Order: sequence, then structure tokens, then C-alpha cells
Amino acid sequence: MSKKQQFTLEYSLKCPPSILYEFLSTPAGLQEWFADKVDERDNIFSFSWNGSTTKAEVMESEIEKYIRFHWSDSPKEEFFEFRIEKSDITNQTILLIKDFADKKDIKDQTQLWSYQVKDLFHRLGN
Repeated sequence: MSKKQQFTLEYSLKCPPSILYEFLSTPAGLQEWFADKVDERDNIFSFSWNGSTTKAEVMESEIEKYIRFHWSDSPKEEFFEFRIEKSDITNQTILLIKDFADKKDIKDQTQLWSYQVKDLFHRLGN
């Protein structure tokens, strides 16, 4: 089995970090754009798509800065992370997404993230 590679995507938007963080770190926020249904109990999030559920544990987080999840069925070193930064030049909020995929799948994963982020931006009025 080939080792997956980490990749990072960057998106700029006009939204206060506090509001964006709610969409990245709460079941209600994530359910708006990331999954059909999201539940959370004891730092374990259950994400449902088309009747199939996958669990992810919150590994680390800092309010309005970042949240890192680990899929229950992935190797320990793999995760996906939402990080929020502020551009000093444009004053825009920057969303960085870190994820892992096989090298041949990075393009497809990037397109999937872009599609989901487009939905997030729509929800945020961007």
C-alpha cells in the first residue's frame, strides 16, 4: 500500500475568523457544507454522507485558529485540518486545508475540496 502524501489548499474569503471557525468546528456548521449530517460526542465527530457514516476524532484545536481531525480508519500520521489565517496585506481571512491522498488522487481530492468550499463560501455569503 502506497503512503499518502500531504497536500495543502488555500482559499481567501471575506469573513471574520470567529464565524468561519464555527463552520469548521461545530456539528451545525459542518453540516451546512461538509456532510449531510454531523454529530459530535466526546470530541468524536460522526460525518454522514448518503447514509454512510465515518467517524473522526478532534486531535488538536485552537479557537478561531485551527482544528485538526483524524479519521478513525486512517493511519495515525494522517489527518485533515482547517487552519484560519489573516492576510496583513488584503485583510482577508485565509482558509488553509491540509489533507492526505495518494499521489494519483490529489487532483480529484482537490476538486472535491474546492466543490465543498464553494458551498461553504455560499453559506457565508462570499
